[in-house]
Amino acid sequence: MLKEERMVKLTRLNGTSFYLNPHLIEYIESVPDTLISLLNGTTLYVKEKPEEVIDRIVDYRRRIGIFKNEL
Repeated sequence: MLKEERMVKLTRLNGTSFYLNPHLIEYIESVPDTLISLLNGTTLYVKEKPEEVIDRIVDYRRRIGIFKNEL
């Protein structure tokens, strides 16, 4: 499995793309830009709306088959 397949692709406010491990996310909020707070205290602002980030996380979880274990 490629590294990119284990992460979610997002865009910083300056337009650069990066990959984020969604297992590190503590919470996501709109303030008005989208702020992602990680479990280690790091905060990231991204261009995507919170709903887009969540959709990408759901797609990621489907891709790795994690929903098979969740009911």
